[in-house]
Amino acid sequence: MKTLYLKEQDTNSIKTAAEILKNGGLVAIPTETVYGLAANALDGDAVKKIFIAKGRPQDNPLIVHVSSLSEIEPLVESVDPRVYALAEKYWPGPLTVIMKKSALIPDEVSAGLETVAIRMPSHDGARKIISASGLPLAAPSANASGKPSPTKASHVIEDLDGKIDAVVDGGECSVGVESTVVTLVTTPPTLLRPGGITPEQLEDVLGSIQISPAVFEKLREGEKAESPGMKYKHYAPSAQVTIVKGSFENYKKFVLAQKGTVCAVCFEGEGKNFEKYIEYGKENDDISQAHHIFDALREVDAMGCESAFVRCPLSSGVGLAVYNRLLRSAAFRVIDLEFSIPVIGLTGQTGSGKTTVADILKNKGYHIVDTDILARKAVENPEVIALLTKRFGVDIINDGILDRRELARRAFASKDGTAALSAITHPEITRLAVEEIHTAEKCGAKAAVIDAALLFDSPLVAICEKNISVIADEKLRLERIMNRDSLSEKDALLRMGAQPPAEYYTEKADIIIDNNGLDLNGQLADF
Repeated sequence: MKTLYLKEQDTNSIKTAAEILKNGGLVAIPTETVYGLAANALDGDAVKKIFIAKGRPQDNPLIVHVSSLSEIEPLVESVDPRVYALAEKYWPGPLTVIMKKSALIPDEVSAGLETVAIRMPSHDGARKIISASGLPLAAPSANASGKPSPTKASHVIEDLDGKIDAVVDGGECSVGVESTVVTLVTTPPTLLRPGGITPEQLEDVLGSIQISPAVFEKLREGEKAESPGMKYKHYAPSAQVTIVKGSFENYKKFVLAQKGTVCAVCFEGEGKNFEKYIEYGKENDDISQAHHIFDALREVDAMGCESAFVRCPLSSGVGLAVYNRLLRSAAFRVIDLEFSIPVIGLTGQTGSGKTTVADILKNKGYHIVDTDILARKAVENPEVIALLTKRFGVDIINDGILDRRELARRAFASKDGTAALSAITHPEITRLAVEEIHTAEKCGAKAAVIDAALLFDSPLVAICEKNISVIADEKLRLERIMNRDSLSEKDALLRMGAQPPAEYYTEKADIIIDNNGLDLNGQLADF
């Protein structure tokens, strides 16, 4: 299929787009929010083409776009009077309202629900196309399913060229995130998806509203999406996205400690601190953040980055919409770097007695974060497994179970493989560690101790206030390893030789604990 490229300013473009839609075709149209992939909302067969072109699951409902209030009545059981009050203030504009649907709405549009989502876009070109077609238009975002939404015609071409009949270039979208979705079929009305119309603006008209838990959390197992944009992962680049909360200084230190090809997605003026960066608006300016966030997420892939660490926006006003899109882009991976207890790093060569030091600190009221345990948990995450199989081959999974030994063999066969393994697993290990530290805070721990054999090669070192290295003489370590693990001297020496030299553990340490038979409790008396 050849995709026609039409310019909104061309007088024939609106007519051409309208004719394609009347004939059951697909046209990407500009709106003030994002570009939408439009089809005749009353034609189930035409709507099915949307799902095919996007690769979109059919259990995700679509929004129906109209150009005037008079077009709504045939689409619903009855027009809720509150719609007129909302329309007076916010239509045309980035607001979608859900009501009980009429028999005219096919199941392909509503995903089998008894409701329909309707909005009236403010973009002049969109309304002209709707009016010229004489049809209500079902239109999700005009992108490949799951990818960042398109805010320029070039984004649509990038994702859907050859898969749709036409794209109408109406310039860059002014809002930059999808519309607010509110349902009027609940009491009180429920905000299902935040957007350019804020919760406070809705309350000005509707009075009390509730915010769906799905704005901040994953849908529960078996729970059906009542609105577009409620799926687990959405709006995502190929790179692994992580949201980082906290001060810029903490963010900077954390990002600079990351391994692999990393992109800092930060606020205006902050990018100069990083090798690879994208700025997505001004700090505390939710309007500019909304306008730029999807462009930024697309640029992450264009830069060839493996990971993106995004400065967390405020979750109020339009910022709630930005935060919601980032949550789904990051598959809810959020790292909060603001701690109320000290965080200490603990490392040392095998046989040095690091575990003994950890036990002493634990008895003093310190919480021990064991990164070996977290590394095993990290590779249970479905997203991490998907990235590992993409990089190291699907056959590292046997009967649904990760073959850790085979993964290790392939990853450690080269420096590139080792770096790739770290880039894939470290963000999840870090998230789990930070989550555990915050749990320790709530449980009244005196401090958190991150126990990691290769701490200084881990991004976790960036969140430690000070670092402890445990040392012991080689002869004593050899004896301990042989007794502890029932190894021959040869095998024990091989294991010791696989680790970095003693200088690795001492040069970057703030505190060195000598475990050559000296009193450990005495050395740790000040803790």
